[in-house]
Amino acid sequence: MIRLVIILPLVVFAWMLLVKLISDVKKANVDWTGVTTIIGFIALAFWLRHVTGMG
Repeated sequence: MIRLVIILPLVVFAWMLLVKLISDVKKANVDWTGVTTIIGFIALAFWLRHVTGMG
């Protein structure tokens, strides 16, 4: 029961934060080319770490 009391507010808070973040991103003028480039480099780093075992 104590776990539920601790986890439930955290889940609700995370959900509210996610909804606010999505609404702010929809309103903002975002450079999606830069965002996708950054995400691509991060994905490439994880993939290369997985393939080579280094890093």
